[in-house]
Amino acid sequence: MFVRNISYLGVMKAQKHAPSSPAEPTKSELEILQVLWLHGPSTVRFVNDQLNGKRPVQYTSTLKLMQIMSEKGILRRDETSMKHIYSTAIGEEKTKDMLLGRFVDTLYNGSASSLMMQLLGNRTTSKKELQQIRDLLDKLK
Repeated sequence: MFVRNISYLGVMKAQKHAPSSPAEPTKSELEILQVLWLHGPSTVRFVNDQLNGKRPVQYTSTLKLMQIMSEKGILRRDETSMKHIYSTAIGEEKTKDMLLGRFVDTLYNGSASSLMMQLLGNRTTSKKELQQIRDLLDKLK
């Protein structure tokens, strides 16, 4: 019985570090991803400096969050040099597609047209943006 419990804990620990599907990033994690998508692989110091351009963020908070993101499989950490370099493990488009899909499924019962109608009805859309939407719709036909 004791051996079975130990092996169970080992499996649980392994599952924690090797997620089968990408975790949904939190708001703070998305801020870090935005920096890495814009600037490419970076150190914690660089990411923290970029975040501090928007609001005060402690270096240790950025470091801990990036370590957690690495454990969740959202970031990769290159430890070959003295300064660890972090990069995104999942592409920007794939992440945005995943988040948008969940958003549409949750708030609009999977209806992209309902989302578009609300967006266009609640925002001032410029003529240029409307033309881009028309062009996109024409391409989809």
